[in-house]
Amino acid sequence: MGDRLKEVNYSEEKVPGYILPDPLLCNDGTRVADVFSWKAKRRPEILELFREHVYGHSFSLPVNTEFKITSSDKNALGGKAVRKEVSVYFSHRGGKYSMDILIYLSSGAKKPVPVFLGLNFFGNHTVCNDAGIKISCRWMRPDGKGIVNNRATGETRGINAGRWQVDKIIDGGCGLATIYYGDLEPDHPAGWRDGIRAFFHPQGKNAEFGPADWGAIGAWAWGLSRAMDYFVQDGDIDARRVIVMGHSRLGKTALWAGAQDERFAAAISNNSGCGGAALSRRRFGETLYHINNYFPHWFCENYKKYNDREDSLPVDQHELISLIAPRPLYAASAEEDLWADPRGEFLSAKHAEPVYALFGKPGLGVADMPPVNHPVGNFICYHVRSGKHNATSYDWEQYINFAGRHL
Repeated sequence: MGDRLKEVNYSEEKVPGYILPDPLLCNDGTRVADVFSWKAKRRPEILELFREHVYGHSFSLPVNTEFKITSSDKNALGGKAVRKEVSVYFSHRGGKYSMDILIYLSSGAKKPVPVFLGLNFFGNHTVCNDAGIKISCRWMRPDGKGIVNNRATGETRGINAGRWQVDKIIDGGCGLATIYYGDLEPDHPAGWRDGIRAFFHPQGKNAEFGPADWGAIGAWAWGLSRAMDYFVQDGDIDARRVIVMGHSRLGKTALWAGAQDERFAAAISNNSGCGGAALSRRRFGETLYHINNYFPHWFCENYKKYNDREDSLPVDQHELISLIAPRPLYAASAEEDLWADPRGEFLSAKHAEPVYALFGKPGLGVADMPPVNHPVGNFICYHVRSGKHNATSYDWEQYINFAGRHL
C-alpha cells in the first residue's frame, strides 16, 4: 500500500473525463425549477446522500448543555477587544463532557458583534499570544512545535497566531470564536474513544459504528453547532451573523457544519481539498484512496467504498457547496497547494452557481479560474493566492472584506 499511496496525479492532462451529478436533478428524475422545490425536496435529498455516503449521520438526540464563562477581560489586546473563555458542558447518562470556546469581540464595535467561528489545531492558546488564555490540557498531535508527550507546553502559546489574524479581525469590527478540535475528538484513528462519539454512544468506548455513522469530521462539525447554541444566548454576539470558517481538514468540517446548520450566515473553506471544496471526480492531488487510507477516521465507513470509484459516488463536492445556498460562500486555494487541487476547488464553486441562481444570487461572475491573488465573486467567492498550504494574512483580508460586504 505504501507505493500505491505515493501515486499522485499533478497533471491536468491526466485528469480523467467525468460527469458531475446535477444538483438540480432530483432522485426521481424530476428537475428543480424553483426555490420551493429545492428547499422541500432536492436539498434534503443531497444532504441525506452526504450523510449516508460521505460524512455519516451525526448524533441526533436532545443534548443537555450548560454554559459557563470561566474568564473575561474587557481590556484584552491593549484595550481593543473583549476576551471571554466559555466552557460548554454536555450531560449524558450521568456523565459530563466539555469543550472550551475562546471569544474575542471588538470593544469599539456596536453590539451585538458579527463573529467568525472556526476550529483550531493545537489549542485556543495558540491563536493569540495572550497570557490570559488557558493552555489546553487535551491530547495533541505530536507534529506541533512545543508538544511534549502529546500535550501542549507554554512554548505553544501564540504559535498559530499567523493563521488567525485576531488584530485584523477586531480592526474590521468583527469577533473571533474558536475551539480546539481535539476537545471534540482527538485526531487519530482511536481518538473517538476519548471524544464525543464514545461519550454519546450507548456502548461508550466499546462502540461499534455502522457504515453510515459519523466520523471525526461529523463530530467536529457537531461541536461548531453547539457553539452556535451558545451564541444565540450571548447578547454581545449577533447570532444572525456568524461565519463558520476552517482551514484544511477543518475547512472540510466548516463546509459540513454550514451545510447542515442553516443558522450559520456564511461559510469559508480555506485550502480544504479532497472531501472539502475540491471535486472528487478529478482525481487530482489527494484522492479518496489517499484520504481514506491516511485518515480512516475522518469520514463514515461507506466513503471507503468509493476509493478508486469516484464516478460511482452519488454526490460530488460542488453539491456540498450548493447546500450553503443562498448564504454567502467563500472557497480559497493556494497556488503551491496542488495536493488540495486548487482548480478542483474553483470548479466546485463554479458548478454550485445554478443553485445560487435559483435564489437570484450571483455567483463567481467569471467563466475561468482567475489569476493568482485576484479574488472574484459575489455570493460565491474564490481566490487562489501565491504560496503554500496555510491560512495567511492575505486570506483573512479577503474574508474580512467578504464579511463586510455581506453581513
